Amino acid sequence: MDGLKGLPEAIEAVFPQVQVQQCVVHQVRASLSYVGYKERKVVAADLKQVYTAPTREAGERQLEEFAAKWDSRYPTISKQWRMNWGRLAVFYSYPAEIRKVIYTTNAIESVNNGVRRVIKNRGSFPNDEAALKLIYLALQNLSEKWTMPVKDWRAALNQLAILFEGRLPLV
Repeated sequence: MDGLKGLPEAIEAVFPQVQVQQCVVHQVRASLSYVGYKERKVVAADLKQVYTAPTREAGERQLEEFAAKWDSRYPTISKQWRMNWGRLAVFYSYPAEIRKVIYTTNAIESVNNGVRRVIKNRGSFPNDEAALKLIYLALQNLSEKWTMPVKDWRAALNQLAILFEGRLPLV
């Protein structure tokens, strides 16, 4: 995650209306890296209470309860969550339908890795147009692999259209 320092701020500078959501799944994985195998399920279940809370305030209360229970053994976990809370708690401002879609960045990372893999294999390009063509073809190939629709996408799309009226093109 350190390689991405400053990236959210750069995105916000270019797109002033954007809200940057940190990946909850990656935060949980990072948290569990401090936990022994025998306690992972219990710690993960307690963390789930934090990110599935209905409101930001309830999530903060759950984080405090988590810290009271686990800080004596794993103080780094609650410290990490508090440090990243501003970017983790963005999804509390959205209805449940949207939360289900945005809690993880795995889909975006999958696309980035596919494009990165294609570019890395080429090394250098004669010009910018050659690089753009290769990226375009990589994206075309990657999109063919995406056969599964996003679960509950229509409900999320409806909520997004309401929340971001005028920013989401109507089809």
